Amino acid sequence: MKFSQATDYALHAMLFLVAEAPDKPVSVQFLAEKLGVSQTYLSKMLTKLVKAGLIHSVSGANGGYRLKRNQEDISFLDIIHAIEGTASLFECSFNHGQECLIQQVVMDAERQMEQFLEGKKISELAKHMKH
Repeated sequence: MKFSQATDYALHAMLFLVAEAPDKPVSVQFLAEKLGVSQTYLSKMLTKLVKAGLIHSVSGANGGYRLKRNQEDISFLDIIHAIEGTASLFECSFNHGQECLIQQVVMDAERQMEQFLEGKKISELAKHMKH
């Protein structure tokens, strides 16, 4: 199982926003420099986070991106779903439907992983960054 580079960028960008700039907009240029990533690619990830309602875009000279939701409510799963979508990781190729024993095992594992990621809040990591 592997998450895309886009998810990696989005998780790191959200961690930066929560830890370093929870109340002020951050430009995509500044964020890309801080993370050492492509501004163009990061901009696409930020747009997905905006569409998911996790951040919003602030226009103007001092504009950028800032948190939209309460930082205590933003889970890893929220960010992952914003980038990767909510489709299942596994789909039985044999069209057995719900009776497929293999699919049942994998779906159970996926539910457990999602519960874990839902319980992990990005703000928890941000607290460890502040000294």
